[in-house]
Amino acid sequence: MPAPSLPTSRVGVPARTQGTVLEFLCQRFVHIPATVWQQRLHDGLVCDDHGHPLQASDSVAGIQHIRYQRAVAHEPAIPFEASILFQNEHLLVADKPHFLPVMPAGQYVQQTLLHRLQQHTGLPQLSPLHRIDRDTAGLVLFSTNPASRNAYHALFRQRQVRKIYQAIAPFDPHFLQPREHHSHLAEDPQQFFRMAEHPGPPNSHTRLHITETIGRWARYQLEPVTGKRHQLRVHLAALGIPIRHDPYYPHLNEPAVGDYSHPMQLLAQELHFTDPLTGHSTRFVSQRMLCVPEALEK
Repeated sequence: MPAPSLPTSRVGVPARTQGTVLEFLCQRFVHIPATVWQQRLHDGLVCDDHGHPLQASDSVAGIQHIRYQRAVAHEPAIPFEASILFQNEHLLVADKPHFLPVMPAGQYVQQTLLHRLQQHTGLPQLSPLHRIDRDTAGLVLFSTNPASRNAYHALFRQRQVRKIYQAIAPFDPHFLQPREHHSHLAEDPQQFFRMAEHPGPPNSHTRLHITETIGRWARYQLEPVTGKRHQLRVHLAALGIPIRHDPYYPHLNEPAVGDYSHPMQLLAQELHFTDPLTGHSTRFVSQRMLCVPEALEK
């Protein structure tokens, strides 16, 4: 069986965006030189949602998403492997390590969970039903069958999947629990890759409680009711208990490429749902574990 081709990446175009395709891409990906986008556009590697190649001078107005294929000249190797916990004709459940992206993004194309699983299983149709951050370890659910994919996607759209996370963060003796945290989350206007709490009606909701304390650290169980980007990370930082080794919150402190010494202590630990095809109650649990620092930091 031939190896699956590299997956495409997709970027959303906000409504009312003006200018050319090239201008939008350069503004959205400021770290990528304009010459790189010009070459990709010239080579037909940038398309709209219908697969039609875009030209650099095309207007971006009215385009909802732009799809593009990327080649990274010096893609960093990630020396950690995911495991497959379950696979049948409809689903695959992977247990992801820290630092491994789910989908192509930034400087990663082949060093992603999706591409590795496609290579391992020989299933080019494999598609993630949801995502977790590159910095987060734990469970990711994939569809292996396009015919049943929408039935499982609907579970996530309708918030019928219970997700339980675990985090290591500072112990706050004044933390009232169990706790429900609501806020309005939106992109940071200065740094689009970060989220922030803003005034406005709540659009994010997390349930939290402490399951263990050791010294000045605690193990928190987190249950996101909504699924906003970086929701758990922003919520804990806003509560004054940022996740240990979080490189984005409350302050940007990204490690150097190849530095894997401080994995962010956040784990996608459990997924619970009723299987839409069988009607059976289904539960998956990560085999990974976060360690409270104990003697490392008192």
